[in-house]
Amino acid sequence: MDTWTQTLSAGPLLGIAVVAIALLLILIIRFHLHAFPTLVLVSLLTAFATGIPAGAIVDTMTGSFAKTLGSVALLVGFGAMLGKLVEHSGGAKVLAEKMVSLFGEARAPLALGIASLIMGFPIFFDAGLVVMLPIIFAVARRLGGPVLLYALPAAAAFSVMHVFVPPHPGPVTATELYDANLGLVLLVGIIIAFPMWYLSGYLWGLFAARRFDFRLRVSLFGGEDDDDVRNPPSVGTVIALLLLPLALIFLNTGLDFARAAGVADSEATWFQFLSSLGETPIALLISVLVATYVLGSRRGEGGSALEKIVDSSLGPICSVILITGAGGMFGGVLQASGIGDALSDSMSDLGLPVIAAAYVVAVVMRLAQGSATVALVTAAGLMAPAVANGDFSAMQVVAITLATAAGSVFAGHVNDSGFWLVGRLLGMDVKTTLMTWTVQQALESLVGFVLACVVYLIF
Repeated sequence: MDTWTQTLSAGPLLGIAVVAIALLLILIIRFHLHAFPTLVLVSLLTAFATGIPAGAIVDTMTGSFAKTLGSVALLVGFGAMLGKLVEHSGGAKVLAEKMVSLFGEARAPLALGIASLIMGFPIFFDAGLVVMLPIIFAVARRLGGPVLLYALPAAAAFSVMHVFVPPHPGPVTATELYDANLGLVLLVGIIIAFPMWYLSGYLWGLFAARRFDFRLRVSLFGGEDDDDVRNPPSVGTVIALLLLPLALIFLNTGLDFARAAGVADSEATWFQFLSSLGETPIALLISVLVATYVLGSRRGEGGSALEKIVDSSLGPICSVILITGAGGMFGGVLQASGIGDALSDSMSDLGLPVIAAAYVVAVVMRLAQGSATVALVTAAGLMAPAVANGDFSAMQVVAITLATAAGSVFAGHVNDSGFWLVGRLLGMDVKTTLMTWTVQQALESLVGFVLACVVYLIF
């Protein structure tokens, strides 16, 4: 595979990608085939069609599948365990009732979204969403409204923070490639995050919920338990458990800033130990262990009963994880086929202003191969020389960085693992996910680009 060179030009490669996506949608929506084997089949056919060497096809497919699972399985698995413990103990219901009493029924979606914005600052999109889901589902049960009314604003909040705000990997890498000021990117990213979320997440969530008015029946954490919960945890305990992984991840962020400032030695044993505790999978593992004691053993749950409670959280997410991994496989095959490189070469001289060109390149990369992070890094790498050679102020470079990030999130669809994660967690079919989540991602991208242009023009 290392010595293989793609001989097809951008046109045929793009045509193959379009046909592959169309075939995938037809098989799933029209013929109702299960998404997991369909994604694997279409990935295989795409690999053959794009000319990937036969001996490397299986390795390419399994490699991209494993890479996606490596980042998703631990986060979703531990997140589901934590969510199940919170839900089974009655903690989700207690917190939901408290939120409703404080903010009122009408403002519950707004409160959930703002809480998700705060949680999304240090925690990755998929992990944050899974941790927040038991609260979202509990509010949906408590108020009886459409699931999307509460879930879509929260999911959009995690997406906004993950794509636009350091210390998430995409914006950090783009900042380095553009040689932008990290502090300014962080500051401006936080400032534009709220209006971006409000327009593309909250308001769109209200509209989508009216159009797709389906209610919560069986959630990721199982059906509603009608048994009376004895000795439920306090609201403070539940909040503390949900904030624990955030605190650990913030610790890691603080260490990174200390290292960058030259205050801490990254080679020191204590630094590496504390840094490991702040990695998202380890932070969630620690949170699960603490929750097992606080919400389980300390409340009288123990032995095989507690084990069964935790184990019951894994069954419902198996399909989610496998389909998400297969979505990553499809995107990985498209990436390995060379479509991204071919499109990058063909778009290197667009004749557009640099900020617009960066956005367009990121949009094309996103639509072609799925991953927002890959789209952001690829577009930033392609446009970095133009930015370096241009006479841009520090704030204009920040605006270009954020415009590239906006392009990288545009209209996530079937070749994006996040598309399958959101759709399956919320119990939506492919068509509904396209009409809700894909549209939300497109709106988020467009609003983000407009706000980045405003920053560019002002400064």
